[in-house]
Amino acid sequence: MEATLVIERRIIFGDCDFAEVVVWKVPVPPSEHGFKYRLAYIVRGRRVVGFDSDRGRGDHRHDGDQGGKYRFEGIDRLLDDFAEVAERWRADHGKD
Repeated sequence: MEATLVIERRIIFGDCDFAEVVVWKVPVPPSEHGFKYRLAYIVRGRRVVGFDSDRGRGDHRHDGDQGGKYRFEGIDRLLDDFAEVAERWRADHGKD
């Protein structure tokens, strides 16, 4: 059984910022919940917000240069959490 692409989107906000959302359904580890994902909000070529999963670190998030664990509770919640954090970053940095 192969991995299945669930979501692949790029959302352009302006000249220098965009969001990229990629989610795969995977039939085997590294994921206990069956998904591999990468969500990033990029400004001027730099990831300022990110949520992703990988074999070594598991589910985690990035806020600028800071990182930490993320508790995955499903795709809908992941998308909501990412949107909330990215929107907050945009508002805090005059991009709303």
